[in-house]
Amino acid sequence: MIDHPLSRRILILAGILGASGVAIGAFGAHGLESYLEGHEKLQQRLAQFDVGVRYHMYHAIAILALASLPFGSSRMRMVIATLLALGILIFSGSLYLLVLTDTPWLGAITPIGGLTWIFAWLSLPLLSRKRKGSYDAAADDRTS
Repeated sequence: MIDHPLSRRILILAGILGASGVAIGAFGAHGLESYLEGHEKLQQRLAQFDVGVRYHMYHAIAILALASLPFGSSRMRMVIATLLALGILIFSGSLYLLVLTDTPWLGAITPIGGLTWIFAWLSLPLLSRKRKGSYDAAADDRTS
């Protein structure tokens, strides 16, 4: 059960990002091709959009998992959730805009979102650090 206010906020973020990923993915599957009809790079643009949606959803799921962690500092969990969400905005968002506006220079922004995700993933192990004086209920259960 999620009772921590931060976990609730992260869960809400995951829900919003997951729902938007599904909605954007549905547009990509059912409306994007007709929107781009006649475009000389149609297949390339469809593939770019698909990459944006896939990575959007992967990281929305990661945020959902982060909300359910029963350990880790609140500050680090919020930093990681923020980095994951920013990565979605920058990486996937730049791909969505590139495709919808046919603005190839936006592809230069996309890797910044990827770096943001790398920092988020590399920060995850920091959640496993024990804080001085923290209580470990699982260890207590093992000794009982």
